[in-house]
Parts: sequence; structure tokens; C-alpha cells
Amino acid sequence: MAFTLYSLIQTAILCTNAIAVLHEERFLSKIGWGADQGIGGFGDEPGIKAQLLNLIRSVRTVMRVPLIIVNSVCIVLLLLFG
Repeated sequence: MAFTLYSLIQTAILCTNAIAVLHEERFLSKIGWGADQGIGGFGDEPGIKAQLLNLIRSVRTVMRVPLIIVNSVCIVLLLLFG
């Protein structure tokens, strides 16, 4: 497989899909990354764990519809051009 721009885009889409499908109660809480973990007090600097949890929640919330569209376009392109 050649190292092309399309393969880089496809890799980014697959990584975003992997983040988007992480279920908070079923998977993340088992490794200690549930909704109740990572909450700091007022004025505290959020740690890496809290920032990653916010990133995961943001990707799941904001990227849901765009991922459906981008995945559909990628599937159509793969079907048409192999």
C-alpha cells in the first residue's frame, strides 16, 4: 500500500471513529475513566486524564453527524475506485 494523502485521511478518519465509539459506561469506567473520574475543584488546573475525557466527550458529541457523512463518502469512493 502506497503512502498517499488519501491513506493519511483514511487513518485520521479511522482514529476519529475509534474515539467516537468508546462507550463511557461499558468501556471507560472499567479502566477508571468514567464520568465521575477526573473532576477537579474550582480553580484547579485540569490534569491530562480530565482533558482526555473532555476530548473523548467532545468528539462523540460534535463529530457524530460529520463522521457519518465522511464515512459514507469514503465507502462510496472505495467502491468506485477500489
